[in-house]
Amino acid sequence: MDLSNNPKEKLEFNKLQKRLRRLTGQAIVDFNMIEDGDKVMVCLSGGKDSFTMLDILRNLQASAPIHFSIIAVNLDQKQPGFPEHVLPAYLDEIGVDYHILERDTYSIVKEIVPEGKTTCGLCSRLRRGSLYGFAEEIGATKIALGHHRDDILETLFLNMFFGGKLKSMPPKLLSDDGKHMVIRPLAYCKEKDIQAFADMKAYPIIPCNLCGSQENLQRQVVKDMLQQWEKDYPGRTDSMFTAMQNVVPSHLADNELFDFKGLKQSEDAFNKLNIISL
Repeated sequence: MDLSNNPKEKLEFNKLQKRLRRLTGQAIVDFNMIEDGDKVMVCLSGGKDSFTMLDILRNLQASAPIHFSIIAVNLDQKQPGFPEHVLPAYLDEIGVDYHILERDTYSIVKEIVPEGKTTCGLCSRLRRGSLYGFAEEIGATKIALGHHRDDILETLFLNMFFGGKLKSMPPKLLSDDGKHMVIRPLAYCKEKDIQAFADMKAYPIIPCNLCGSQENLQRQVVKDMLQQWEKDYPGRTDSMFTAMQNVVPSHLADNELFDFKGLKQSEDAFNKLNIISL
């Protein structure tokens, strides 16, 4: 990327990089994502999000008041036509330690999932299992995924609409077995900013073609809905994401989260109410 001949584009790039760096740094601090001595396994898929995450984390690493190491890991799922040379060439060029983990999850997915059905669920579970196992093998203390703010909002609505649950992707997650800490450093970053940054950086993007475009996926439907809302009512997605950070359990309806059954008036308040009624 050479912006030296275009001062305006250079200014825009610097502003965008600073914003992504600030938001990523803020998320790391807010959720204590990275601590001194951590070995952070950055999961690099070859998409815009993971490229940006790696770039911003390296940028922060250079000036952070703590020491942490970064190792990039790509899971080669043996998809037909996957350009195996692209990521090693890029990572060698920028001087990042990396591993290419080869697991033929593609064949498993194609064998199990009927033709025409969504493959994302099984694919993500197999991918997660492979990455968790490899993180343990190399001694990684944190597993960094490239999900951004839009992914988190989309997942919230997917779970509400199709799963009957009020949950999303947390910025920081402990695996069920308690062995792995998953972090999402881009949790505060907007997809449009990441897309613009990736375009300016001209990353060697590798599309996920395991499942094809699958335009009618539920996630795509929700994404389109949120984008239309933001277009019609600018700032709505900002407000919704803020709401996720301002949860009031007593004003929902989950008996496990709040003791509604044990909720009673205080005796003094009840006596005062009776006196007023008289």
